[in-house]
Amino acid sequence: MKQIPLSLGPEPDYTFDNLLPGDNVAALTHVLTLGTGAPPVFLWGPPGCGKTHVLRALARRWQAAGAQVGWYDADTPLPWELPAHPSLLLMDDCQRFDAGQQHAAFALFVEAATMGLAVVATGTEPPVDLALREDLRTRLAWGPTFALQPLSESDVRAVLRRDADRRGLVLSDEVMDYLLTRFARDLKHLMTLLDGLDEFAMATKRAVTVPLLRQMLADQGAH
Repeated sequence: MKQIPLSLGPEPDYTFDNLLPGDNVAALTHVLTLGTGAPPVFLWGPPGCGKTHVLRALARRWQAAGAQVGWYDADTPLPWELPAHPSLLLMDDCQRFDAGQQHAAFALFVEAATMGLAVVATGTEPPVDLALREDLRTRLAWGPTFALQPLSESDVRAVLRRDADRRGLVLSDEVMDYLLTRFARDLKHLMTLLDGLDEFAMATKRAVTVPLLRQMLADQGAH
């Protein structure tokens, strides 16, 4: 089996400058003007609609201003503790929290309310529909809730083109069409495919073409 090297391309840069708003202007405007002591905000939508990007960009923005940010997701090992002097609490993909993480998340919510911290959380559904303990669902639904809309096809093309350019990867219209007609318009999944394609092209020392993409998918057991 061919060994695929790790990508040597630049790491994703999660900022608001490179986040296309699409139909999500209201949600982005709200989180950009969020201050300490504000009611918690919940962002929900399908995978790939930009929820994690928004949280990472928000963390970066607050940290650049000197604030301490607490980040928690299903991959954050317990125990969950706030930084020494936090200003912002972020919880990503709350629907993935197990029982122990749900207990920890509720405790953090209580602590955040006492300290007047800003809180932004995300999930794939609105809080009322999440399979979480009732007290946590109630906390998540306390403040404004925004449904993030997936980007249009033209916006997805723009994002893929921009990321390919950032990598120095030549992505033809033919390859772009192949990606968008055979896979869901899920940016997270498409970016993962782009990562793999970049690595496969380097490993094989070939240009990025539809035949190369097909070969990569075939080698991965895709159909």
